[in-house]
Amino acid sequence: MARTMRVPYLVSGTNEYGCSNLGRGSATVALRLARKLLREGYMDVRVCTPRGRVLQSDELDELKPPQETDAMAKGQQRGNRETKKPKKDKTKIIAAAPSRKDAVWQPDFGPTKKK
Repeated sequence: MARTMRVPYLVSGTNEYGCSNLGRGSATVALRLARKLLREGYMDVRVCTPRGRVLQSDELDELKPPQETDAMAKGQQRGNRETKKPKKDKTKIIAAAPSRKDAVWQPDFGPTKKK
């Protein structure tokens, strides 16, 4: 007894000789077959998805898997930590140069001695 196999994607198309119904196991293979049928002159090419949605020939791009835009090697990937702010530039103080601060008066408490 032959075992029945369920194919999730059904590709159908009509040409001058009749109608073709072909099952495929994945979306990429079904998309490739549908485009091949269109190149060969088939009319009314349709793809039925596993959920029962029927895609016409102008809707076939919906079967394309999403493309990854961030295909980087692990060493090239950035972490998601925020970048640090640049440090404020400090002016160098030269010990030999006189201070530019104004002299401030400080009270004199006189000599202090301990007993």
